[in-house]
Amino acid sequence: MIALLAAATAKAGEPDVPAAPAAQAAPAARPWADASLPPAARAEMLLAAMTFEEKLSLVYTWFPPLAKDPAAPADLIPSAGHQPAIPRLGIPALRETDASLGVANQVEQRKGDVATALPSGLSLAATFEPAFAYAGGAMIGGEARAKRFNVMLAGGVNLTRDPWGGRNFEYLGEDPLLAGLMAGESIRGIQSNHIVSTIKHFALNAQETGRFVMDARIDEAAFRESDLLAFRIAIEKGRPGSVMCAYNRVGGDYACENDWLLNRVLKGDWGYRGWVMSDWGAVHSTVKAARNGLDQQSGGELDTHSFFRADLRKAIEKGELPSARLDDMVRRILFGAFSAGVMDAPVVETPQPIDYARNAEIAQRAAEAGIVLLKNERGVLPLAKSAKRIVLIGGHADVGVLSGGGSSQVRSVGGVPIEIPLKGGAAASFVRTTWHGSSPLLAIRALAPRADVQFVDGSDPVAAAAAARGADMAIVVATQWTTEAEDPESIALVGNQDALIAAVAAANPKTAVVLTTGGPVLMPWIDNVPAVLAAWYPGQRGGEAIARVLFGEVNPSGRLPITFPAASSQAPRPAVPGMEQVLADPKHGEDARAITPFEVQYREGSDVGYRWYARQGHKPLFAFGHGLSYTRFDYAKLRVEGGDSLRVSFDVTNRGKRAGADVPQLYVAPRDGSRPLRLAGFERVTLKPGETRRVTLVAEPRVVADYDVSLPGYRVASGIYRVSIARDAAQPVLTGTAELQERRLAP
Repeated sequence: MIALLAAATAKAGEPDVPAAPAAQAAPAARPWADASLPPAARAEMLLAAMTFEEKLSLVYTWFPPLAKDPAAPADLIPSAGHQPAIPRLGIPALRETDASLGVANQVEQRKGDVATALPSGLSLAATFEPAFAYAGGAMIGGEARAKRFNVMLAGGVNLTRDPWGGRNFEYLGEDPLLAGLMAGESIRGIQSNHIVSTIKHFALNAQETGRFVMDARIDEAAFRESDLLAFRIAIEKGRPGSVMCAYNRVGGDYACENDWLLNRVLKGDWGYRGWVMSDWGAVHSTVKAARNGLDQQSGGELDTHSFFRADLRKAIEKGELPSARLDDMVRRILFGAFSAGVMDAPVVETPQPIDYARNAEIAQRAAEAGIVLLKNERGVLPLAKSAKRIVLIGGHADVGVLSGGGSSQVRSVGGVPIEIPLKGGAAASFVRTTWHGSSPLLAIRALAPRADVQFVDGSDPVAAAAAARGADMAIVVATQWTTEAEDPESIALVGNQDALIAAVAAANPKTAVVLTTGGPVLMPWIDNVPAVLAAWYPGQRGGEAIARVLFGEVNPSGRLPITFPAASSQAPRPAVPGMEQVLADPKHGEDARAITPFEVQYREGSDVGYRWYARQGHKPLFAFGHGLSYTRFDYAKLRVEGGDSLRVSFDVTNRGKRAGADVPQLYVAPRDGSRPLRLAGFERVTLKPGETRRVTLVAEPRVVADYDVSLPGYRVASGIYRVSIARDAAQPVLTGTAELQERRLAP
């Protein structure tokens, strides 16, 4: 969701305001309050007790910063959205907050309100451990509830199709199985607090440039095998109360009024019973949107019109939209609220205490597990605590760690040591470039109290190289800031950072680079730097997490959830579609809707990320699934079983002298090479030195299958399949084959 604070506030007094609901006596009995009944039955009973005006009040949510209309609820608090309560029926207000990385307060609408900031979505995905997703979701959901919110606009599961995507950091990488499982567990964790989590943005919201006007084009089978599969797995695992539709068009129609996407796939094929809410500013019609599956206009003040208020009433009264459709919209909202527990455990109307110290530990453990050791020549890392002189360079690492921008931006506990307002661009109204107050410099000094630890800001590569010369270790912190609403022009590090890294590496052969980035970056210096860590945006305890991995207090175990290309030309779209309009006309950078509509053909189809690189024969810089450790793991004794399903078992042994976690990955492809390999299973395994564990993985059948539109559904063709247990998508260790029987699965 986007807080378009620059939207015209003149819209606040629109005349098409429905009359206030007539006063009604509360029912003598509320049979829907019986928590032992199924959510669907409870929703039906409550729906039957509602008046027409009460139903209308549930299908429109207010955006508090712009809700100046006299009809706006009196109990608005600065937040993402608000649906008014209906006390007569015991329906609580639905107070909505952003989002996946914590309870957001982007431009400090709520003065002084802080929250625990999780590491970025890519960092979470890099753990390859759904338990971390559940723990993080449960934690941020608990904080949301304590702050009086009962809907989190979380659950971002859009696949990373392009390495430059401005919002990639929020999401969970390029693989549908990994992203779906991680998102599902995060949603399940959030909803364990008896609040609703959304899943978003449905669907193909793969870029920020032109997101209000671009038309995503992909054939149905490829769509079902990639982005839609990620959503489906996440919905099955997490059972979110609501789905948020996207800004962009899909196949010609806006996602929030797309009959095929919302009615046929989501509500039809998948049997989804919760409600579809719009993204903020994503509604374009009344009758078409309602008829084609949108159940709620969210943050209506950010749309060009209040489509689901007086206009919706008039459409029903005139017969342009059947009243049964309004009933279905409300039924779905009630079902989502009942199924998540919102109705049975109302949020306390006063802020509750939060154990921020405990929650910070959850954020730190997730950050530590998500840091990926990309390179470690000559065992440069871990850094010895006996080191006498360490030089830390760049990235404002003396005061904190970088965070991503947009609706996911959290004002974290510990403060914001650096906050830089944007001077222009589509994100300027609601985004600040901020650092979390977790200093890598202080964390390093705490772990090496006898060392002389010096910080150099890195603005002068010559001065930085001089300072690094002769040190036991030089550590360069490189940054790449990305944000919702804007895509970077390229994945190259900005400013003089490449020159800085090259100069420091030339001066000191023991140089480590720590990347705090929103995704992949180009590394022209990679051959001259012995050690590289991908720390992503590591959250409010990121400084401590980075230091603990550098010193070996934590054995790195993260694996890449996204491919790092060797060159921009390897990606399906080396340049950002629509960026030429932004660069040619400044108004396009200020008004995201001013861009001329354009199509994006997803020519890679279902071969997203590593599958594309394999199909094209590209050798990336670092492959999907890659990640090193301070110990060594061996795989042996592969057993493959076929038939109706694919099941593999094998031994994993820690051959080193340190305890550590490994992530063996199962990849499957038809033996005839008709399509690239696909990740069909994985497991994070923690082993002591010398320990062996037998691991069994059962392949997700819809990953093994191809989608057949003629069935319709997924079809596992009978035949021989290649199977590999691998360290990453390009590095198989154990290989075998399995013969599978034909199997068909629902669409």
